Amino acid sequence: MSTYAPPAPVAARLTPCTAAYTRLTEVLPAFRVTEVVAGAPLPDGQGWFSGEDLASGGAALDTYLAQEDAAALRDHGRQARPDVVATFGLHRYAWPACLLITLPWFLQRRVPRLPAGAFAYHRQTARLAVRAGEFTCLPDDPAASSPYARTAGEEGLRAAVREAVAEHLGPVLDAFRRRVRRRDRALWGLATDEIVEGLTYLGGLLGEGERARREIAALLPGRTTPFAQDAGFRTLTGPAGEALPTRTRASCCMYYTLEPADTCVTCPRTCDSERVERLASVG
Repeated sequence: MSTYAPPAPVAARLTPCTAAYTRLTEVLPAFRVTEVVAGAPLPDGQGWFSGEDLASGGAALDTYLAQEDAAALRDHGRQARPDVVATFGLHRYAWPACLLITLPWFLQRRVPRLPAGAFAYHRQTARLAVRAGEFTCLPDDPAASSPYARTAGEEGLRAAVREAVAEHLGPVLDAFRRRVRRRDRALWGLATDEIVEGLTYLGGLLGEGERARREIAALLPGRTTPFAQDAGFRTLTGPAGEALPTRTRASCCMYYTLEPADTCVTCPRTCDSERVERLASVG
């Protein structure tokens, strides 16, 4: 892995989402979030890729996927198919991008609007840069007096999360479409999975796994265009009658193409009997 340490962007003093991003870094130190003041440029070049860069579908996307291709070869000792490389690269970008929207909602009831040009990712160091701007919050939130704020109730906040993710990922998914060889429903299935699995994982790290599942189920109840399905949570029964929470992904991450014996427990390819055996063994 590169040892390059990119220069720090211009930091904001505090933004409505600072507390959530600080918490993200505390529980998941692999990601380091720097906020950039409104109107200031995001870091560019030297390994940084913004959503706009990837959405352009040109040389920046080629460079980004070349890094992913080299990493897959290094980590698995075999060459990945081009569509698998693209799927890995899309996941690596979309997972943190979604968290920068969903985590402030989960922790602070604040939903940042994050267009593709307001987020940049440094793939080799997992640094994240986000530019502060408009956000939605509850009417009684102290931040509601900000000129950047819109107010809404709980259902309005959920709609704002879905709108913010769709606005951000829509042009990125379009750029990846030909590379991952998937159509609209499959692409938005992947986006659905990034929302659900990212926040489920962070909820577990924060000791709020059950609340995270409840909140995500309300966020994605199904019939929420363009997302492909509901959150997909369900419960299986273990050998001792215990409850084993699980879900079935809306899309396949393609990891099995490089490691056939290491499928995800939530993979559509994993049958319930295998899920029960695996979940009970770690429970």
